[in-house]
Amino acid sequence: MQSIISLLYIGLGGFIGAVSRWGLSHIIRKSTADGAFPLSTLIVNLIGCLGIGVAYSIWENNNSAKLIIIIGFLGGFTTFSTFAYETLSLIKNGNTLTAISYVTSSSIIGVFLVWVGMKFSS
Repeated sequence: MQSIISLLYIGLGGFIGAVSRWGLSHIIRKSTADGAFPLSTLIVNLIGCLGIGVAYSIWENNNSAKLIIIIGFLGGFTTFSTFAYETLSLIKNGNTLTAISYVTSSSIIGVFLVWVGMKFSS
């Protein structure tokens, strides 16, 4: 039963986060010249990074809050915030080279795989 409740928390938070991301991105695009530079995505990702920093410092030991707010809402809002938190955690734990490898491989391989996916599906 606990795992079902956990899934519901994550799903509810994820739904609200995804809808919030879409809504905020839509508002930003309508109010700015979001053309060549993806300003709306940058702003959403930066807000998510600030949010995950605040959320972890407040609810690190509260499993329900972590499920609905951190994993659910912020995960639906932007996974970039999780990426940034994990990178910072690696650095704080003295794994700077691993953090650099994580950032580099995620960025380069991620962009490459988007390109591969587009090539194979067109």
